[in-house]
Amino acid sequence: MKENRIFNFNPGPAAIPLEVLEEAQGELLNFKGSGMSVTEISHRSKAFDDVINDTIARTKRLLKIDDRFKVLFIQGGASMQFCMVPMNFLPDSKAADYVNTGTWSTKAIKEAELLKKNISVVASSEDKNFSYIPQNIQFNSDAVYAHITSNNTIKGTQFDKFPDTGNVPIVSDMSSDIMSRPLDMSKFGLIYAGAQKNLGPAGVCMVIIRDDMLEMVPDSLPSMLKYTTYSSKNSLYNTPPCFAIYMVQLVLKWIEEKMGGLEKMEAFNKKKAGLLYDFFESGDFYRGTAEKDSRSMMNITFRLPSEELEKKFVAEAEKNKLGGLKGHRSVGGCRASIYNAMPMEGIEALIDFMKDFAAKNG
Repeated sequence: MKENRIFNFNPGPAAIPLEVLEEAQGELLNFKGSGMSVTEISHRSKAFDDVINDTIARTKRLLKIDDRFKVLFIQGGASMQFCMVPMNFLPDSKAADYVNTGTWSTKAIKEAELLKKNISVVASSEDKNFSYIPQNIQFNSDAVYAHITSNNTIKGTQFDKFPDTGNVPIVSDMSSDIMSRPLDMSKFGLIYAGAQKNLGPAGVCMVIIRDDMLEMVPDSLPSMLKYTTYSSKNSLYNTPPCFAIYMVQLVLKWIEEKMGGLEKMEAFNKKKAGLLYDFFESGDFYRGTAEKDSRSMMNITFRLPSEELEKKFVAEAEKNKLGGLKGHRSVGGCRASIYNAMPMEGIEALIDFMKDFAAKNG
């Protein structure tokens, strides 16, 4: 049925590699000879133990992390992490730093403030409508953590290099660029990522947490809001989102075995994004919205000469099997989300369509 599929530029839930979908399809009715679907097997079974443990092992190999880090699978998406992070790490006597680079950073800040936690917004790009990533940020040396959003899906910006926070561990929302490039994990105390952009389907959030951060978690929190609940039970305290975790396993297998790891994944992503940004700069019909040194590899945001043309562009693109190009409702415009699963053929097809559309409407 490949001929019926479109090039999917949706920002999330987003494209999943075709090979992964086909592998899941082939196993759907009879998983590993069990006579059951993966959606039916017990989360207490050896079969699912193998799934979750392999997913953890692949995560650690890809990111080159050691046993100081635990890989957890939590429901509630990245939005749940906005409150879990300050709840777990910020008693009344402690404070944390936040960098505001757009919608999701703003939501994380709001949740911490709702909990009446002591936080400082040490940098923000709101002055230019979040079109850039702040540089030379001065972090507080006594902060428990420094929170950033590594990639901003709505504004199309991304941290190219992570900030120097000294001895303060970085806590990062990496929902939209996890596994798109290698990371120096020594900088991070915790990473969280909703799966539905670069890891698999919606329904699970991957959390990678360092041991010393786990030691700060208070016993007084409700069980399902404590990281230690998940770390002590290998994310099996309650029934986890089994199918979503299984799909993450298959996506990580694809990155590791088909794409050749994160160094090659990054090179592929840079090439895709570079083709689109170079095309923008070759004319004046399409205008990128992010400043050049802050551009995202994952979410390419752009405008056309008028809103009427943008509506026409999105509608005609869909007729040409190019889906999901409408910008976020809060900012308008257009957006091409080109996560790991977007093939080069999709970028080439989009550029060909954009050339044709500009020629007819310019």
